[in-house]
Amino acid sequence: MANNGGASFFEVTLSFLVGTATGFILGVLFAPASGAETRKKIQETAAKTGEKAKESYEKISKEAEKGIKVVKEKTAEGLDTLKDFVEKKHQEIAKRTGLEAPKEEEGKK
Repeated sequence: MANNGGASFFEVTLSFLVGTATGFILGVLFAPASGAETRKKIQETAAKTGEKAKESYEKISKEAEKGIKVVKEKTAEGLDTLKDFVEKKHQEIAKRTGLEAPKEEEGKK
């Protein structure tokens, strides 16, 4: 996702989860219930929120890995294309000037 001065997906997700947990906890604290019931509800919500945060992190992490893989592949393709272009230009210049193009060392290509 492009970050055009706005919040990233991760920041938005994290803010949503924190807001949800905070709202629930405040609601439980002000609702009429015994201390034990309130603590149990808070623990359950904290566990659910933690699980959601973990799932969101894993999803974002997988997407980032995919993005990195694509960037690496495209970079390698670009470098190969650039090397081929430079080699062809080198050969063209060598033909025009009558000089022999430098030979690559064995094992470099």
